[in-house]
Amino acid sequence: MEHIYHPGHSHEGSHGHHHPHQQTKNVLNRLSRAVGHLEAVKRMVEDGRDCTEVLIQLAAVKAAINNTGKVILKDHISSCIVEAVEEGDMEKLTELNKAIDSFVK
Repeated sequence: MEHIYHPGHSHEGSHGHHHPHQQTKNVLNRLSRAVGHLEAVKRMVEDGRDCTEVLIQLAAVKAAINNTGKVILKDHISSCIVEAVEEGDMEKLTELNKAIDSFVK
């Protein structure tokens, strides 16, 4: 089963526990900024801006997305994984490892 980050909501674990995500507002703000930045890069391409400038701005968008992923990952570890370890929930740890493998390629 694919684990999806649900902004603005606690997520319910397989054992019915609620794990509030502390960084939801921060994540949403970061994603909004990244979307706006990416739209600006798209306009740069449409306007025929210099390729070097476009690549530099695209690299900045990638960095913003990677940093947002780190915030989500740290938040998930502090809100969900600590409890999973305490409960011996190996499935949650397996899901975390799959998510890390998908994100870090």
